Amino acid sequence: MLKKKLLGIGVASVLALLTIGTSIAEADGVLSIGRREDGTTFDPIKTAQNVDFWVFSNVYDVLVRVDKTGTKLEPGIAESWEIADDGVTYTFKIRDAKFSDGSPITAKDVAFTLTRIRDNPESLWADMYKVIKTAEAKDDRTLVITLNQPTAPFLAALAMPGASILSEKGLAEMGEEAWAEKPLASGAFTVEEWVRGEKVVLKKNPNFWEADRVSLDGVEWISIPDDNTRMLKVQAGELDSAIFVPFSRIEELKKDPNLQVHLDTSTREDHLLINHEKGALGKKEVRQALDMAIDKQAIVDTVTFGFGEVAYSFVPKGALYHNANNLKRPYDPEGAKKLLADAGASDLTLDYIVDTGDEVAEQTAILIQQQLAAAGVTVNIRKVDPSSSWDMEVNGEFDLAMNYWTNDIIDPDQKTTFVVGHDANMNYMTRYKNDKVKDLVAAARVEMDPAKREAMYIEIQTIAKDDAHWIDLFYSPYRNVSRKNIEGFYQNPLGRFFLEDTVKKAE
Repeated sequence: MLKKKLLGIGVASVLALLTIGTSIAEADGVLSIGRREDGTTFDPIKTAQNVDFWVFSNVYDVLVRVDKTGTKLEPGIAESWEIADDGVTYTFKIRDAKFSDGSPITAKDVAFTLTRIRDNPESLWADMYKVIKTAEAKDDRTLVITLNQPTAPFLAALAMPGASILSEKGLAEMGEEAWAEKPLASGAFTVEEWVRGEKVVLKKNPNFWEADRVSLDGVEWISIPDDNTRMLKVQAGELDSAIFVPFSRIEELKKDPNLQVHLDTSTREDHLLINHEKGALGKKEVRQALDMAIDKQAIVDTVTFGFGEVAYSFVPKGALYHNANNLKRPYDPEGAKKLLADAGASDLTLDYIVDTGDEVAEQTAILIQQQLAAAGVTVNIRKVDPSSSWDMEVNGEFDLAMNYWTNDIIDPDQKTTFVVGHDANMNYMTRYKNDKVKDLVAAARVEMDPAKREAMYIEIQTIAKDDAHWIDLFYSPYRNVSRKNIEGFYQNPLGRFFLEDTVKKAE
């Protein structure tokens, strides 16, 4: 997902967390995970943020799942499916499963879930599901979906956390606002408590169809925005685990005999958003110049300590249809300066917003500020509370902003639609517009010949890079840490934590 800007917590909440002590990690059978930010909602269609999606994956189940390798689809709520020869009719056999209140998960619930993500005016993912013509429950265990036309990524899209299976009756009785705070679960854990700005408490769901697979009694996601504080709490045994390990701490933490550092293969790409509606940034040549003026290898060496790799396409390395031959614009500050002058944009001044407390983002911003200065560009770094930065980007109150994305489905359609496909998200807040790219994105979605489809995605990546829709910075692994007594703490390339397989042993 996405992807996603991070929401922070207040100073009072941080101070409260610092007094929690060892009680978090000592809770028997409950896994504590330190994360940088709090969640935003439990309504799957109203968020595009990893902080939400990564929790959804263990609160909800989906019709079709992605396996641990992050490369294959496997049964979820649908135990099997058939695709008709016409390529538009899908018949799913719904397994015998229940929601957390004990009510059955039926084909009608699944049909409701999919038409809601398609039709709800607040859905951030409607464009991906408009291909659904009808979704009909033939009986409680049989769902028939008819598409408007054959579409290549449809099965993959069903595995996205945004398409998590909801109870039609439960949502109607509770209302959307109450559901978004404490929903009925269809996955391994229920939401026991959500203390805004502090923690989300999950409890094992006894009605989960794979409840026997779950070892943990519960999970607590603890919001600790400062990277170093989060690491110290794991080292002290006050947390069982933590995510977003700073690159600068990896080698040190590896030497701690009480810890395990997990560098899991990811689809993460960090990039620099450019607001195309801000003056000279609307000119392609100006954006190209900024790309030329940034030394990505220096960022990889200095900020990621070599754990990252220079990025050159928004479709990440290792993902389906990645363009391995995409343009790698050379670092050339003098060339950038000339390009800016030719474009009438010498002496450019830009505002760059950065989340406070994010060590990697802050270090990257300083390097970029120094590098752009060599090309005659003045960069004003504005450190902002993480709770404000997302809204600032949505509202266009920025020139430059660092962000990141991880894929949520195995097909490139999701990210491509979101960042260059002219959907409702303003091309991930860049305001980028290219009608040829827009048309290619729509055509690639319904092209069923893999070779032709690959050629379309190669062309999309080529054009987007030429346009400098944003500036690709680096690819990197997921960086997590856990105590030695935690087994199976793993994130697949799409970001899913398999907490149903995680085990907490006595230290």
